[in-house]
This record gives sequence, C-alpha cells and structure tokens, in this order.
Amino acid sequence: MKNGLLILAMIAALAACQKKSGEAPPADTGSSAAPSAQAPAPAQSAEPTQADRERAQKQAALDYATMEDSYLNDPKGQWAKEATASSVFGETGSSGASDVNKPQNMVGKPDGRQWTNDHQDMGFDSFEAAFEKPVHGTEIRVVFNAGSEAVSKVEVKGVDGAYTTVWSGLNEDAADSRGPRHWFVRKFNATSNPIQSVKVTIANTVERGYKVVDAVQLVGE
Repeated sequence: MKNGLLILAMIAALAACQKKSGEAPPADTGSSAAPSAQAPAPAQSAEPTQADRERAQKQAALDYATMEDSYLNDPKGQWAKEATASSVFGETGSSGASDVNKPQNMVGKPDGRQWTNDHQDMGFDSFEAAFEKPVHGTEIRVVFNAGSEAVSKVEVKGVDGAYTTVWSGLNEDAADSRGPRHWFVRKFNATSNPIQSVKVTIANTVERGYKVVDAVQLVGE
C-alpha cells in the first residue's frame, strides 16, 4: 500500500515539473521594447505667390460685380423718387450748401451724384427717401461712398404716416473694399402696412468723417 502511494506521489511531482517547463516566459516590459511609431508632422502650407494674390483680388472684384448687378437689376427693387436730410455739407458756411451735396442727389440709381452731411463727429444725422409705389417692404439698400459704419437705425414709414423701426444698433459691417461703393443692406419681415418712405439715422461719432450717400433702394411687393 505504501509502495502504491509512493508511486502516485512520484507521478504527480513529475507532472508538475513538465507543466512548469512548458509555460511561456513572461513578456519583456523593459526598455528593450520597440518604441511606438510617431505620426508624421503635418506639411506646412506654402505662402501665396503674387499670382495667387492677384487672382484672389480679381475673384473678389468679380464677386462684388455679381452682387451689385443683382441689386441694380432686382425686379422687386425701386429707387427713391424724393429725398430729404437733416443737414447738408456747407449749409453752415458763409456760401451755403452747394447742389452737389444736397439730398436730391440720392434720387434714382447710383450715378456718382451724392448727398453729404454737415457733421463729421457730432450728434446724429438722418435722411429720408420716398418711393413712387408703396409696397410691403422686406429689404432696404443704401449705397454709401463713405460713413456706412455710422448707421444706427432704419425706420419705415407706412401709408398711414406711422414710423416703425425695422433695425437699430451698432453696425458692425465693415466697409466693402472689393468695389468703389458700399451697399448697406438690411432685411426684415414683410411689413403689414405698405411702405412709402424709409428713414436712416447716422451716429456721427461712431465713424468720424463726412457721410456720403449715392442712392437708396427699397425691396418689396
């Protein structure tokens, strides 16, 4: 019986030795491990060439021309038939205001004839443009040659004589450098009352210098 137990113990010990010898060695986690691959650095973009800059300028001019043409030929747009203003350049001088600066120059399409105000950096000025056909307005466009950033309020006057403010605040639209004019554009919900005129107020201290306007357009049906 003792011999049998001894034989069984020897067999168990031999099996244990065989199991240990067959185990795989632990993975080496030391410094000898291969480093992970690093992502390549992004390629730096090349500086634009003179040809690139000239092409970009031409593209900007083309974009401006396309935009302006769509405004000039808008079938829903109409140009002012009459205009008045709170001040005119030269009116406080000894010789008075010249016709080249009076608000009547804002009548019709842009043509180089302009209204100029009489204040560079003091108080507020305003101008009002009247239109031939009262419409339910949705947009106003003003052609500026200078001072567009000073616009602070846009009001519309209905056929009932009441004024409604459709926009007010700080105008953060930078003057358009792509073309010779800046189009100040404000869209609004269609007015329930047909519009017969538009009044634009300018805060002279916001943008120093004289304010120069060529034309005013109302869009609506």
